[in-house]
Amino acid sequence: MMRAIGLMSGTSLDGVDVALIDTDGTALKVARTENGFIEPLGPTGYRAYSDEERALLRQALVDAEKIEARDERPGCLAEAEELVTRSHAEAVEAFLAENGLDPGQIGVIGFHGQTVVHRPDQRMTIQIGDGQRLAARLGIPVVYELRRADIEAGGQGAPLVPVFHRALAEASGFAGPLGILNLGGVANVTLITERGDLLAFDTGPGNALIDDWMRERTGRPLDDGGRTAARGRPDGALLAWLLTHPFFARKPPKSLDRNWFSHKLAGQLSTEDGAATLTAFTAQAVARALDHAPEPPLRWIVAGGGARNGELMRLLNYHLRTEITTADAVGWSSAYLEAQAFAYLAVLSLLGLPITFPSTTGVREPLTGGVKALP
Repeated sequence: MMRAIGLMSGTSLDGVDVALIDTDGTALKVARTENGFIEPLGPTGYRAYSDEERALLRQALVDAEKIEARDERPGCLAEAEELVTRSHAEAVEAFLAENGLDPGQIGVIGFHGQTVVHRPDQRMTIQIGDGQRLAARLGIPVVYELRRADIEAGGQGAPLVPVFHRALAEASGFAGPLGILNLGGVANVTLITERGDLLAFDTGPGNALIDDWMRERTGRPLDDGGRTAARGRPDGALLAWLLTHPFFARKPPKSLDRNWFSHKLAGQLSTEDGAATLTAFTAQAVARALDHAPEPPLRWIVAGGGARNGELMRLLNYHLRTEITTADAVGWSSAYLEAQAFAYLAVLSLLGLPITFPSTTGVREPLTGGVKALP
């Protein structure tokens, strides 16, 4: 077994997630609770971005729209890349100290970086953050650029987590058909058939539109518990129009950029009605995923920040009409699942094992990925 740390800074721009797992690249090292669920895979940590840091990262997303080549860093992107590298290093240093761990005990770090560009049709995906500098500062090998090889081979470069979802399901003893839904800034789903085959793709917006709406209208970073949306009424005409976007009819695998949809589409609606409309949009986009399911899931497990949004979960229960539970309720981690996944992917990368597949990203054949940086 190898001990690995995974790092994730997602499209919600809230901070850096840190998670530790033990794996041999196939199985996860787990212990079980009395009710048969798995114990937490390992300790976790978090380093929040300050308001000023979030503002810099949001501006970086705007400036990144001008990028035409991978090595370009227009506007504030160079400054943002330095921030991403430094904040991830600080997150790991604090995590090691809090858990009494020495860098020599860690075999590898999986470093996702911060996505600022994702254009699969142009074979371009950019996650800012300097993996080599991170390895040098921490004294631990780092695997980064985990999406790049897949994109360059013609895949979507996303989602990357499905192979970890399957390992988690196997460790938990869950058989398919199973749906695992991650509600981050963008929502993505992994569908596992009864035989264990994978189909994965982005379903549409996750928390990003709701968060952006709440920030603009109230100054708050999110709709806490979905309470604002619960007080509003969705705009049926706008919702129906949003769901005509060709992305939803496209056959998977498929992925989208955070900025494909805008919270500004809710326009002149009240704060409550706009939140209700965008929340309903997220839920119904997930339901549209069933149009592509080879076997409709008998159980759904929901992870990511959206699992804490009560109104979104209520709508998912209504539209999916089958057993839905949160990742935390079955011994998984809603908040840190993606960080755990990047630890797992880093180990797969070191072993030269596939991390993407034709049925998850559309790449022609199973493919490993990642760039290794040594201290």
